[in-house]
Amino acid sequence: MKSSKKRAMALLTAAILAAGFMSSCGSNPPADPIATAESAIASESAGTVKTEPSGAVDSPAEPEAQTLKVLTMRWGDMGDSFKQNQWLIDLEARVGVSIEWDARSDSDWAEQKALLIGSGTGLPDIFLGNETIKDGDIIANMDLFLPLDDLISQYMPKYQAAIDAIPAFRDLTTFPDGTIRSFAKNLPCRPMTRNQPIINKTWLDNLGLQAPTTIDELKAVLVAFKEQDANGNGDPNDEIPFSFNGDIPVDLMNPFGVTDINTSRMSWINGEFVYYPTSESYKSAIKWIHELWEAGVLDEEGFTQDWAMVNNKWQNADINIVGLNFQWSVDAVTGQWNKEFVGIAPIKGPDGKQYAEGDWNGVYTIARNEAEITRDCTNPELAARWLDEFYDSEASIQNFWGAIGTVITKNSDGTYTLNNPPEGTSADAWYWDQSLRDFGPKFIAPGFSDLIKLDMTSGDGAKLEMSKLADPYIVDQYPLVIFTEEESEELATLGADLDSYVSQSRIKWVTEGGIDEDWDAYLQQLKNMGLDRFVEIKMAALARARG
Repeated sequence: MKSSKKRAMALLTAAILAAGFMSSCGSNPPADPIATAESAIASESAGTVKTEPSGAVDSPAEPEAQTLKVLTMRWGDMGDSFKQNQWLIDLEARVGVSIEWDARSDSDWAEQKALLIGSGTGLPDIFLGNETIKDGDIIANMDLFLPLDDLISQYMPKYQAAIDAIPAFRDLTTFPDGTIRSFAKNLPCRPMTRNQPIINKTWLDNLGLQAPTTIDELKAVLVAFKEQDANGNGDPNDEIPFSFNGDIPVDLMNPFGVTDINTSRMSWINGEFVYYPTSESYKSAIKWIHELWEAGVLDEEGFTQDWAMVNNKWQNADINIVGLNFQWSVDAVTGQWNKEFVGIAPIKGPDGKQYAEGDWNGVYTIARNEAEITRDCTNPELAARWLDEFYDSEASIQNFWGAIGTVITKNSDGTYTLNNPPEGTSADAWYWDQSLRDFGPKFIAPGFSDLIKLDMTSGDGAKLEMSKLADPYIVDQYPLVIFTEEESEELATLGADLDSYVSQSRIKWVTEGGIDEDWDAYLQQLKNMGLDRFVEIKMAALARARG
C-alpha cells in the first residue's frame, strides 16, 4: 500500500503539473515560485514524450470483431449522439471490436447504479466517465473493478507514455490497496473559473438597466425582470428571472463567500475549510435568497423540477423566459437565445468582495475515474487495447470537441481549427452532441495545445475570455482526495443523513423564512447526526493529501 505521504505528493503533483498544460489556450495562473520550479522539472521530464497521430495498434486485430459493452453517463436527455463521432467509428475497425454503447441519464443514474453495483451482476465491460463511477463506488466494491497495472504494462504503450509525461496519472489513480483501478485524463484549453453569472443583456436593454454588480443591484434587476415585461411580448407574467432544478445552487451563494467546486460540502471561509452549511456566511446567503423568494424572482417549480424541465425553460421555443443563470459558458444551456446573454463578473457580497469557484491550474484539468474495466469483462486485453487508443493528443481533441472533418479542421501547417457549429446550435451543445466531451480517457501532450486555434468569440474560446472576469477572485477549493474504504463507508452514511437534513432545512428557510429562530437547534441536530465526525474525516484526508 502506498504511504500517506506518497498519496499526498500525488495530489500536489497533479496540481503542479496541471499548470503546465494551460499556457497556450488559457490565462496563466498567479506566479508561485514552488509551482514554477516544479513545473519546470515536470516539463523537462515530459519533454521526451513524442506526440504521434493515431494509427494502427501494434497488436493485430481479432479475426472477427468482438463486442465490448461500454456504459457512460450523459447529462439530462443528451442521449448517445456522440456515437456518430467518426474517430470512434474508425477505432472499432482498427482494433477489431464492436462497441455496444449504453448511455444513461444523470437524472436517474444514481438509482440505477446502486442497483447495478449492489447486485454485482450484469456489469458492462467498461464504465466510461468520471461522473459515471466515483471513488466511493470503487473503494466499496474493489472486487468489481479489475486492477489495471499489468494490463497497462502489457497492452497500453500510449497510456504508459502518458504516465511518463504526467506521473500524477499513476498517483491519482492508485487506490488505497496500492493498485491502479481507473484511468486518468488531462484536458486542453481549460479556464480557471467554473460556473459564472450570465444575464440576459436584451432584457437589460429593454428595461434601460445596467448589469448588476452587487447583491442589492442583482435583486433590483431580477425584480424588474419579473414585473416589467422584460422580454417585450406584452405578457408581464411569463418571465422567470432565475430558474434552477432540485435545490438552490451554490453559485447563488458565491457572493457570500460560499464556494464548493467539488461538492465536498467544505468551503474556504475566513482562512480555513469549514462545513459551509453551518457557517455564518451560509446563513446570510440563505436569508438573502429568502428575500428573492419573497420577491417572486425564483422559479416556484425550482425545488421539484428535474434537469429536463428547467432546460426546456432555458430553451423555451417561442420566446426567452429566463433572465439569469450560472453556467459554464454563455451558450451552455441557452440554446437559440444564447446571443441575448452576456457573462458578467462575480457579484459583490455584503462585505464588498467577490468570490469565484475555480482552480488556478485549470478547472478539472487532470482527473481520475475516466474509465474502469469490470470483472465481467471476458477480454480485458481487448478492452485495454481499445482504451489505449484514446491516449493520443489528436485522438483526445476529437473526443473532446468532435471528429476531424466534422467539428475540427486539420490544417496543412499541422494546426487544428474548430469549425463553426450549425446554425441555431451553440458551440458547447455541438461539442457535447459530437463527442464524449468532458468524459472519458484523454491525453494532451506538452506543447500540443499550442497547435489548437480557438475562436475566442464562441465555445471554449469564449469561455476562456469570460473566465478572465472571475479569475482574480478564485478562492481555495477543497480538493479531490481519496478516502480509505472505512472513511468512504462512514462518509456515505453520515453524508446522506446530513445532506438530507440540510436540504430540508434550506428549502424551508428559503420558502418560509425562520432561519434565525431555527439556527441553534439546527446546529445541534447536525452535531447529533455526526457532523463532527464527518468534518474530522474530511480534514484527516486533507492533511494526508498535503503531507
